[in-house]
Amino acid sequence: MTTHLVHGGALGAAIARFGGALETWLDLSTGINPVPPPMPALSPAVFARLPERAAEEALIASACCFFGAGESAAIAIAPGSQALISLLPHLLPPAEAAILAPAYAEHARAFRAAGHRVRAMPGLGDLGANTQTVVMVNPNNPDGRRFARAELLALADQLAEGGGLLVVDEAFMDADPCETLSGDAGRPGLVVLRSFGKFFGLAGLRLGFALGEPRLMAAIAERLGPWAVSGPALAVGAALMGDAALVATLRRDIALRADLTRGAIGGAGLEAFGDAALFALVEVPGAHALFEALARRHILTRPFADQPNWLRIGQVRDEAEAERLRTALGDALAEIGA
Repeated sequence: MTTHLVHGGALGAAIARFGGALETWLDLSTGINPVPPPMPALSPAVFARLPERAAEEALIASACCFFGAGESAAIAIAPGSQALISLLPHLLPPAEAAILAPAYAEHARAFRAAGHRVRAMPGLGDLGANTQTVVMVNPNNPDGRRFARAELLALADQLAEGGGLLVVDEAFMDADPCETLSGDAGRPGLVVLRSFGKFFGLAGLRLGFALGEPRLMAAIAERLGPWAVSGPALAVGAALMGDAALVATLRRDIALRADLTRGAIGGAGLEAFGDAALFALVEVPGAHALFEALARRHILTRPFADQPNWLRIGQVRDEAEAERLRTALGDALAEIGA
């Protein structure tokens, strides 16, 4: 399978296959805010010196406010939430891990790599008797399903009674955090993973967070080692997450662009599924053919090898991109006879 069918964002691979130049492509293959805010001014010292503990503490303070973390929660910071996804299973005794399916595939890969028995779980009612860890993505990637906070807390309590753990990946929660569990982190049986780059549109900065009980968060920090997060990432994260007015503006603008994107999809005769602002899912027979027809028009989307009728579409930047998407979808659908 080619690289761009494994994860979104591999624009170079798409250009190599379908031609064109970087500036001619519309990359809708990820769930990343396409309009990041202006970067804060950074002192040259943050690039020249090893990160100081004070900078880490400043970021954690901003993150606590931004996430609404509870007083009992500890926060571990990492160079991207992917680093936490890969690391966390290695800190848990190998056992059965049930992972909501379909979901972000790196969770299952990481648990298998750490020696866990991985079981796909289609819904919350499918908890097995031997399950020690449950992994949920909320809102779910790629189908945009949302799960109620009360429902997930009940599951965390159930797992905690047997020494188990609920891991909730809230990578796409920031745009509308109404069901976040970040305020509940710190209670037994719960770990919450949060992303920075998706909401702020700065995925290349590589910054992620885990919220949970102090002992497990300390184990994550110890395994990551000193200076795990760069000085520039610490500074940018603290500045942007601590700017309440900026956050409110980003949420408003993301909601407006979500409406534009879904309007373009609907204008082409397709239905957008899911409740994740930064992406939409469409279901159409022959979605891989639609992916390729769009790529020939230099629009990159996200197909799925195990869901041949699904195509995930990220946010457009503005009305011009929305019109380009609507037109290309209509032409591509006619081309493939869908």
